[in-house]
Amino acid sequence: MIRRIDIRILVLALAALTLFMFVAGCGRGRPSRRTPIHINPNMDEQEKYKPQAESKFFADGATMRMPVPGTVALDELHDSIVYYTGKDARGEYVEDNPLEINLQLLQRGRERFDIYCSPCHSRVGDGRGIMVSRGYVPPPSFHQDNIIQMKNGYYFDVISHGVRNMPTYGNQVRVADRWAIVAYLRALQRSWNATVDDVPEELRNKIKQAGQ
Repeated sequence: MIRRIDIRILVLALAALTLFMFVAGCGRGRPSRRTPIHINPNMDEQEKYKPQAESKFFADGATMRMPVPGTVALDELHDSIVYYTGKDARGEYVEDNPLEINLQLLQRGRERFDIYCSPCHSRVGDGRGIMVSRGYVPPPSFHQDNIIQMKNGYYFDVISHGVRNMPTYGNQVRVADRWAIVAYLRALQRSWNATVDDVPEELRNKIKQAGQ
């Protein structure tokens, strides 16, 4: 008998709780004249300065403070003209890549080139990318003599600021990756016009045998 009464009480309690939650849910979002309950009011009414507001703490009354003299924003310390512009102190394009040319750099350059450059220039740099087949103006081939003669600093500058129909990629591609792309571009040009003399000696015989 007691067991049956306990079950009935439990069922009634669950029903009452369900009804209460339903009624409470229907009232959410409706305007109320009651003061809202704030368990932690500091998050809503914390003391803070807003832009252009008046300050009673600083002598000049301004809340927006000037940076400390000599302060440099993160990643904005451009202490190398060559690295950040591709030009020397005279404004001339530099010939050499300021980064060490190694396999890791070339692999990174290839990855970035395939992402940002190949849609127009193609993965081999002949100017026949997929965008050209969609009606985009064909870019020049990287393997033309006049393009090959361009300095590395010029390539970096074009990637940074764009040229003619090519948009700027200065915001999408960080500085180190731009130089990596330049390094990989030189590798593409070298491979396009490579000879047997460019192949390591230990591999030359294999190439000659494959060609026979």
